[in-house]
Amino acid sequence: MGSNTNSPPSTLSPLSGVQNQIMKSSNSSWKDLLAGKISPDLGEEIDIFETQLDRRLQGQVDEKVFAETRLRRGAYGQRYDNGQRHDGVETKTLPFPDGKSSKGPHTHWDAPGMQRIKIPYGGMNPEQLETMAELAEEYSDDIAHITTRQDFQLHFIYLDDTPTIMRRLAASGITTQEACGNSIRNVTGCPFAGVCHDEPFDVSPYAKALTEFLLGHPDCQNFGRKFKPTFSGCHQHSCGLTAMHDIGFTAKVREVDGEEVRGFEVVVGGGLGPVPRQAKVLSEFLDPGEILPITQAVARVFGRLGEKKNRNRARLKFLVEDLGLEEFVRLVEEERKILPDDDRWTSFLKDIEKNQEGPSRPPGKMPSEPSDPRRKAWLRSNVRPQKQEGYSAVTITLPLGDITSNQLRELADICREFTLGTIRTNVEQNFVLRWVSNDDLLTLHDALDKSGLGEPGASNILDIVACPGTDTCKLGISSSRGLAAELRDRLIAKGYELDEAIEGLHIKVSGCFNSCGQHHVADLGFYGVSRRLNGYKVPHFQVILGGQWEENAGSYGLPILAIPSKRIPDAVERITEKYMQGREKGEKFKDFVARIGKVEIKTMLQDLGQIPTHDEDPSYYTDWADAREYSTGDIGIGECAGEVVSSFDFDITAAERIEFEGQVQLEGKNYQEAGEHAYQAMIQAAKALVKVEFHDVTDDKVVDEFKTRFFDTEKIFDPYMGAKFANYLFQAHDKKDQAYEADRARHTIEEAQLFIEAVHACYDRLGAPLA
Repeated sequence: MGSNTNSPPSTLSPLSGVQNQIMKSSNSSWKDLLAGKISPDLGEEIDIFETQLDRRLQGQVDEKVFAETRLRRGAYGQRYDNGQRHDGVETKTLPFPDGKSSKGPHTHWDAPGMQRIKIPYGGMNPEQLETMAELAEEYSDDIAHITTRQDFQLHFIYLDDTPTIMRRLAASGITTQEACGNSIRNVTGCPFAGVCHDEPFDVSPYAKALTEFLLGHPDCQNFGRKFKPTFSGCHQHSCGLTAMHDIGFTAKVREVDGEEVRGFEVVVGGGLGPVPRQAKVLSEFLDPGEILPITQAVARVFGRLGEKKNRNRARLKFLVEDLGLEEFVRLVEEERKILPDDDRWTSFLKDIEKNQEGPSRPPGKMPSEPSDPRRKAWLRSNVRPQKQEGYSAVTITLPLGDITSNQLRELADICREFTLGTIRTNVEQNFVLRWVSNDDLLTLHDALDKSGLGEPGASNILDIVACPGTDTCKLGISSSRGLAAELRDRLIAKGYELDEAIEGLHIKVSGCFNSCGQHHVADLGFYGVSRRLNGYKVPHFQVILGGQWEENAGSYGLPILAIPSKRIPDAVERITEKYMQGREKGEKFKDFVARIGKVEIKTMLQDLGQIPTHDEDPSYYTDWADAREYSTGDIGIGECAGEVVSSFDFDITAAERIEFEGQVQLEGKNYQEAGEHAYQAMIQAAKALVKVEFHDVTDDKVVDEFKTRFFDTEKIFDPYMGAKFANYLFQAHDKKDQAYEADRARHTIEEAQLFIEAVHACYDRLGAPLA
């Protein structure tokens, strides 16, 4: 089904009402069609989410808990979903349907949102590209967007459609679980892993193992904020960006007794955001068999000691800073010692050399230099020889990280024609096609060109990274995508023979201070701010200098001044011209800035802060690609981390869901299943309460721990009914192996409801502590 990509911003969605109803009516059909094609774990996770959607609509799930629930499935809010939009003069109410529950604080259920989709270390295959194409075409605005953490995002998605989207993704081996929220985010990795000349070994299988181990892990469900892991094959490049992650692994080798031994340097506590921090070394050389347990130990320390109330201090970087690295390392090492053994820690190592990628065609020779300047530029910037002689990795440049549905389908065909489907996303919002025979490079470029995917400029000044900004993000202050597009157009207009020093620069743009566009690690970074000039609000960008993209984000830049948005292209022109004219031989931009000083650069740019009055030229008072007079009235409440929701809230909500599913089984006269659900709901509720005091309680010890901690101490006793509700648990536990007939199943469900309420009341009496 095609979609209208030219809808004005005020419509918010590319789908008409009729189209959206068609999508909704097909959802149940997809569930039946895909039965048996989804792994049981992913299928159960999606079923649970769908149940929670229904229960939220019935008012049975708190809106804050539900917001975090959907965020942990990648279902994210989007600008204007509070039902308000500023038209340049005043804020107007958007006509979203009334009568439904909210999908979170200040968010309308029927307001379109964003679906984030995890792509671990960027690895994809042609079939997954085609699935993404179908979903972008049928449910979104015909555009799929690659993020700076190798994920995909689809915008203008309706919440009612998300279970079907998740099922269709799961059928192709993709999940959205924990793509957002206070969770372990996508495990990123070098897109050149396995083919890079500078790596000691391929980090891909280690990234895959960590991804599978952490997904849904019970030790990773009690964070105050998100947690981002990454893998890099070397120190000198920017592919893994370990310095700016919560935990980063960089491949290393050592010689031990005459043999080369693999290991990893491990760093922790990095991160960007408004207050960036460089990661610190946790281990100089970690055995590969310790990757999973050490990450588990770090997660447990973070979950137990990390900030829960103040979101601004809830990232791991602040915990490391507050404790000090030495104490943090000690805590992690102590935690590691008490972890129960898990076969998964090392089982993946025995197959580490299996499933290696390879070519579909024989190796070839690099083509001779073409006369066409555009093709010459493409070969120079987008083609990277692999360590396997005769093959290259080819970067497919996506301006702004966007690709259409048809381009995705054509790219899938190109993958099949030239490779064995070996393609990855990268952190610069592009694709990397691996194992291309050098004999095929020019033919490949022709095929990419026909699909509009043959642009040169990968990983250079033309390859500008930008977050969504004011296009769709609630926190956007200035139009990052609009500025990025304008800068790219102006640079392309200069031709492909840019000065080599200028060509190698990196520009990154964020719509606000949160650094989703990674402005801190760019040569030229910009983030959106607002200023009042001549009596009007004017979109501005702070200019950031001194960042370093190479060496895994080796250093962070600092802002020097704010300049009106429409003057930023002039600022880029002046800075690059100054560098080109004044640099010493071989001097890098970062070193040039340090040598001449930021005072000189700021003085050079100072006059750009002055703009004509509104009457003289009103264009300065609008933002890029937005005809409205500029306003910050559309800024909403962000969902980057969701609300801080305690472990108890999630656990007790799960108990309520299980009890509800028991009711469904009872209605279907499945009495045994109904009774078992009711009993499991009581166990889950008891576990929720026990975990407040003893987080590591196992399922087989829940009843005993509950009795010791809450029954024997009378904490669970009702002020009026005493031990009655607590005894329901013990009675159900004693009879758990007996068969359930209709009456007993019903009574157990009723008792489960009362027991869950008693647990709620006990938790409240305890002062609602954060587990």
